[in-house]
Amino acid sequence: MRGTMKRYAATIGFFDGVHRGHQYLVAQLRACAASMGLPSMLITFDRHPRQVLHADYVPKLLSTLDEKVELLWQTGVDEVRVLHFTPQMAAMDARSFMRDVLAGELHVAVLMMGYDHQFGHGGGTFPQYQAWGAEAGIQVVRATGMPGPKVSSSAIRRLVSSGDVAGAARLLGRDYMIAGTVVGGHHVGRGLGFPTANIVLPAGKMTPASGVYAVSVLLPGGERRGGMLCIGNRPTLHNGEDVTVEVNIFDFRGDLYNKEIRVEFVGRLRDERAFPSVDALRRQLAQDEFQARLLLGQA
Repeated sequence: MRGTMKRYAATIGFFDGVHRGHQYLVAQLRACAASMGLPSMLITFDRHPRQVLHADYVPKLLSTLDEKVELLWQTGVDEVRVLHFTPQMAAMDARSFMRDVLAGELHVAVLMMGYDHQFGHGGGTFPQYQAWGAEAGIQVVRATGMPGPKVSSSAIRRLVSSGDVAGAARLLGRDYMIAGTVVGGHHVGRGLGFPTANIVLPAGKMTPASGVYAVSVLLPGGERRGGMLCIGNRPTLHNGEDVTVEVNIFDFRGDLYNKEIRVEFVGRLRDERAFPSVDALRRQLAQDEFQARLLLGQA
């Protein structure tokens, strides 16, 4: 019966952010699959392996699981499979994983490995992966590295956490994005003449450093508007230590409460700082809007 099953050319990884390095690997996978007359498959995990290996590890990731799966599908592969990463899976050596999971459950015929990638408890060398794959009926091939400086999820996380969203975009191949539900706030922005939507983000989603950013906002229904977003604790208004994510959406007056919006970071405008008065804050917000519209091409 095994010979009648659909078999795949696949690659495997956590793929946080689905950045340019991942995209380069997937392009090679699709070309390899096409040359062999096989459908292509991306295999990923539902949680970061370190969450299972270290119970106290709480990662801040570039993409939620849903976001990652959506981005993986956008690469044009034929199949995306998400594996539930458990302590039992973490304990499997590569030989067993290739035999029982890749060949036995997912019907992988060709496995493409990134130039520096390892998997399985204890890892292995590329010749070992090739030998273990041959035992399981899997041809193991090696992808080439992307030309130029190395692109990694950890490097992008460092850029995002420092507020360098333009640098992060260069490595991602697109603007860094957050998505969350709009909740009620203190209506302070409305009193200043700059009403904001307060966004609650999913647990584990990385937010850029505190500051003010020019953003593109995708509204429910697909409408897109420019805006400026502030991450911080509003020091001028003595908001305490609570950090909020608030976006002022340009030329928008609708009701967004309890709806989800998506925000893409186009550029950083300034650090968050305390102003001597509310009027001084209002004048700065007007300047922020002017600068954001310039950056977004909406001035």
